[in-house]
Amino acid sequence: MNPISRRDFLKLSALAMGSLAFTPFLPEITDFEDADLVRVTIPSVSVYSQPSDESRIVAQWFRDEIVNVYEEVISNTPGYNPVWYRVWSGYMHRARLQKVKILYNQPLSVIPEPGQMLAEVTVPYTQALRYTTIYGWQPLYRLYYETVHWVVGIDEGPDKQPWYRVLDELLDNINYHVPAIHLRPIPPEELIPLSPDVPFEKKRIEVSLERQTLTAYEYDAPVLEAKISSGLAGLSLPDREPTITPVGRFNIMVKMPSKHMGDGNLAADIEAYELPGVPWNCFFTEKGHAFHGAYWHDNFGVPMSHGCVNMRMADAKWLFRWTLPVASYAEIHPLTLDRKGYGTRVVIY
Repeated sequence: MNPISRRDFLKLSALAMGSLAFTPFLPEITDFEDADLVRVTIPSVSVYSQPSDESRIVAQWFRDEIVNVYEEVISNTPGYNPVWYRVWSGYMHRARLQKVKILYNQPLSVIPEPGQMLAEVTVPYTQALRYTTIYGWQPLYRLYYETVHWVVGIDEGPDKQPWYRVLDELLDNINYHVPAIHLRPIPPEELIPLSPDVPFEKKRIEVSLERQTLTAYEYDAPVLEAKISSGLAGLSLPDREPTITPVGRFNIMVKMPSKHMGDGNLAADIEAYELPGVPWNCFFTEKGHAFHGAYWHDNFGVPMSHGCVNMRMADAKWLFRWTLPVASYAEIHPLTLDRKGYGTRVVIY
């Protein structure tokens, strides 16, 4: 693995952008690039003849396959999430599908000061590789659309093109690499704190587990109302905390724009509980409960999580910017923004 010289960079970045159709590290691209796309997030999702799970199953799509969506259809079932997608040969319910895009990015020539930056994945998924002198390049995790990662360097990848070196805060002293064209650097202006001058006691978050909603208040006026997915009661996970979201009064304790949730198992297969790059985390208990974005389902309004509060990506990013403690771009670093006891109030009932 060789660092990229300035002289070679322009040549490599031109090659990267000019050979997209030929690189083996991209997800398969459909023939309808202007269509709406979804990614299958579980082992398989059925295609039904009608927008109802009581109709005939006509096909199956499998994990990480990319499906063209021709139309969004509102059905009568299920009542809690009545949205279906019309696809080739039938209809798929959106609960276990992720809306995705295929967007490529011009690689940077240098990482801006202080030598690290946040970046988000802009393709349905990208295959991270790890380099060792013994084994060379080996596949590690798949990183999914809209996940957020810490980039700490630029190197020449296995295809001789620019790859970003990614720091994983859960894997001590272990980095991996991703094609630079698959990651969009997040500029500082996207993380400007929202309403930073509103006094601490005038901001609060209320979560209704019964209604599966989150409401953020300023001066008792709602400024955000969002559907969420809280912890699924009765989910059996050995050696882990109960999976239901706790009820009570809390405060935001730690904010992390990127968190690897899971065990950090380098040998984990694609079905394992390994979620690198979970974005926009606002932790409110010492046991690890947090508000964060969820990219593995679109079933908000129904309990789905292991105890955290799942949110749509845009809502989670808004909450990250709005909650106290203030987290300007300059204050965020790969581990934590940690000011216990001073964060925004949280009430869960």
